[in-house]
Amino acid sequence: MTISSGSVSIALCGSGGAGVMTAANMLVDAAAQAGYYALFSRSSGPQIRGGEAAALLRLSAEPITSVDDTFQILLAIDWLNVVRFAAELPLNADSLILADPTAGEVPEILSRSGARIVELPMKDLAQSIPGGRPNMIALGVVAALTGLGVEPVVEMLGKSLKKKHADAFEASLAAVRHGAETGLTLDAPCRQLPPALPRHGGRWTISGNHAAGLGAIRGGIRFCAAYPITPATESLEYLSAALPKIGGVFVQAEDELASINMCIGASFGGDASITATAGPGLALMTEGLGLAVSSETPVVVLDVQRGGPSTGIPTKSEQSDLNIAIYGLHGDAPHLVLAPQSIGDCLFTTQWAVHLAEAMQAPCIVLSDQSLGQSRAVIDPAPASPFFANRETARTPAEGETFKRYALTNTGVSPMPVPGTPGCQYTADGLEHAESGTPSSQASDHSRQLDKRLRKLVLHDYGPDWATIEGEGEIAVITWGSCTGAAREAVIRARADGVKARLIAPRLLYPTLPEQMARALDGVRKILVVEQSHLGQFNRYLRGEYDLPARPDVLSRPGPLPIRPGEIHARLLAMGK
Repeated sequence: MTISSGSVSIALCGSGGAGVMTAANMLVDAAAQAGYYALFSRSSGPQIRGGEAAALLRLSAEPITSVDDTFQILLAIDWLNVVRFAAELPLNADSLILADPTAGEVPEILSRSGARIVELPMKDLAQSIPGGRPNMIALGVVAALTGLGVEPVVEMLGKSLKKKHADAFEASLAAVRHGAETGLTLDAPCRQLPPALPRHGGRWTISGNHAAGLGAIRGGIRFCAAYPITPATESLEYLSAALPKIGGVFVQAEDELASINMCIGASFGGDASITATAGPGLALMTEGLGLAVSSETPVVVLDVQRGGPSTGIPTKSEQSDLNIAIYGLHGDAPHLVLAPQSIGDCLFTTQWAVHLAEAMQAPCIVLSDQSLGQSRAVIDPAPASPFFANRETARTPAEGETFKRYALTNTGVSPMPVPGTPGCQYTADGLEHAESGTPSSQASDHSRQLDKRLRKLVLHDYGPDWATIEGEGEIAVITWGSCTGAAREAVIRARADGVKARLIAPRLLYPTLPEQMARALDGVRKILVVEQSHLGQFNRYLRGEYDLPARPDVLSRPGPLPIRPGEIHARLLAMGK
């Protein structure tokens, strides 16, 4: 029997060394080759490297930016410590569990879902092939059951193995084909993908961290200093290779304090600069960010959020750095805070962040998270964006004029010299100052400089990119960051059920834009706030910063469990009664 579906979600489980991540990556590449979109994330235990893991995939003929409500197929090479993340593997009576009988009984936490259990002797099948591996058997089975077919997989095997590892290629090819043949003989329904739509040009397979790195390069970043930290490290790996190719510099600093101060120094010297970190590192950078605010030195900080506080859960996603990003600097310290809304949007938002930071000579925090940064997706190529680092630089003053680094301009932005520019010497530090840069404790200077630093952010024209606004109706779903994809899918489902709702997802979190938000909420009578934090930080932010037309309902919980479209959909149906 074949079950058609708009998308198919698959979980591949196995212990360290079982090769489920290798199989999953090949499946994603094969899906892209066949014309499909894909989303691939991983789940693991509390350790940062190695050990048991599950590869979580969703394949679709349409672009996807969210996990689905359940998995249609769960294939386990073994069950080692799967209970550590079993809650992240939702199943129901329509799901299919494929399990190797040599691995023991299916854990009760999964079997009680009512999913159909079918034995698949992957290890025995692999042993019948010289050099065969169970993960390649699994890859062939899944390709057959989803209707993806074996040929795109074979093509990917050829690209990755044929030239360098001929023996491994032949063994893997035989195992994949044997798995596909076996899959079609199983007493199990196929979860058939719809036909892939015609493609116009190629597609990208990219992670959010790599997309953010590319966005930084496109935005004009030429310097990065950072200390590796999960889950931000992949963006640093990308930049460490990319920057030298374009004349830039990458430095691995000794810690987060050094990295932010190196970036401020490089920016002071004239190069657009970025660092990347996670919540613990951002906490260490707050004093340096205050220096960047006071000295009006542009710098970008990519914060790939993870579960907290303290060391928290390094391998899981959460949106709980919102408060520290917006309110965490001491004193009145206006700065920029942005949040990408999908893996592809990590590129645009980071590029925009570089542009904004440079244009306004202010620090900008980009709030990504683990589910965006470390997930891999097949997406349409990102279009070219006009946003680029364009700092207003100072020139040698005319004879008789005195250079004022912090001149009180109408826009709040004053020209910033490259060190060594004749006649443009000034004191640059964290002390309050007069227009000249000379340290001052005068109340008048303090008030004027505070107004100046705020004015440049408030008066800037951010255009339509400040938020994603879709749909119409008296119900508004307001969300941010990685929850945007699930909220969008829920709004579409609700519309099909006769409940009209609109999606409002701010990309610019600070400064706030009251007039734009008021227009987005025009006609709204009910609000549902969706976020992944325990304290409902986003809800509190919205109620504190905006004049909302109704007291919001809230769908909020911490990581590691993602908020799925079905949960939001159910809340919308209840609100629409």
